[in-house]
Amino acid sequence: MASTLKPDDARQVEEAIAWAVANGEPLELIGRGSKRALGRPFQVETMLDLSALSGVIDYEPAELVLTAGPATPMAEIEKLLAENNQMLAFEPMDLTALLGGASSEGSLGGSLMINSGGPRRIKSGAARDHLLGFEAVSGRAESFKSGARVVKNVTGYDLPKVICGSYGTLAAVTKIDVKVLPRPEKVYTVLVLGLDAEQAVRAMGAAMNSAHEVSAAAHVPANLTAKSAVSYIREAGASVTALRIEGFGPSVERRCAELREELASFGTIEELHTMNSLSFWLEVRDVHYLVAPMQDPVWRISVPPASGATVAADLSKLDGAAWFSDWSGGLIWLQLPASNDASSAEVRATVDAAGGHATLVRASKDVRAAVPVFHPQPAPIAALSRRVKESFDPKQILNPGRMYAGI
Repeated sequence: MASTLKPDDARQVEEAIAWAVANGEPLELIGRGSKRALGRPFQVETMLDLSALSGVIDYEPAELVLTAGPATPMAEIEKLLAENNQMLAFEPMDLTALLGGASSEGSLGGSLMINSGGPRRIKSGAARDHLLGFEAVSGRAESFKSGARVVKNVTGYDLPKVICGSYGTLAAVTKIDVKVLPRPEKVYTVLVLGLDAEQAVRAMGAAMNSAHEVSAAAHVPANLTAKSAVSYIREAGASVTALRIEGFGPSVERRCAELREELASFGTIEELHTMNSLSFWLEVRDVHYLVAPMQDPVWRISVPPASGATVAADLSKLDGAAWFSDWSGGLIWLQLPASNDASSAEVRATVDAAGGHATLVRASKDVRAAVPVFHPQPAPIAALSRRVKESFDPKQILNPGRMYAGI
């Protein structure tokens, strides 16, 4: 019979994992549960519920540092930061709607465990670049900590880089120190209308190589713009290539004006101001355009930006494909009909040819059990992954098999 362990603090987390190690009992780690549908399905009888490890422990706006429990809701953190005109610069995605949950259910720890990174990643990096330190309990039932509440703190192994993106397979995190940054005063978006994938990649490349400090670059094809909540995007009737500029008011206005002039040769140019810009980039961040229909698989594909147009064009040939791109063409979100049984092999072959990798973010349990969710690793990398897992969790106690079969 399935059972749940719900520790109240870090000491009880250590005791729970020690019990699991002693009894050879694998554990499913869960915080707020919004990301349980990510990764391979696996069967365990006992859940380690970390939801009690929630709440902001310390916040020093002047020092740009926040400390919180792993299950602290992202909505709570974002509200607190907004009150102080600050933000998490890595722009953590809220994938709950895409995965079939209610919006804003995600936690800080969950964002770190998937190494979340939104549209600003091309400028500010992903979650691992903003994690200053953490405390955790390994699969050996040993408490440890790494990093500290300062930016320059790394000596020896940079464990914050290792723990981010580990999907709870290495340790149960009990406390998190994260870097925060000031929010921009204004957020404008320059739009180029009517471009195809190849033209969009060239326009985004020109913008990113300009002197205007573009913080995000995305392309939404015409067949998806009608799903936008931003009226101008929804009624455009054409594809939208979007370039975000943010900062102090006069600087944003000047840089937008100059970027519009530089991109005029690509086609019709328009501009979104702060409120509409914020709404649009939330849609891009949270993959709003591919939420429905829920039964259709969704892939997250990372390729060199210069290859983005070719990969998008090839994937567009698959029956029923819908896609949009972020990160100046380097990130492609792809939706395919559930009825297309051969699609996974075609996706992986296309992405392999471009030197990228593809992750199956949403699919049924049966599909995620049959198809590798994460891109298959070359033998040397797979061997390294096994050694890292064995170092932290030699008895395969924590989320066994969630990322790769047998690991």
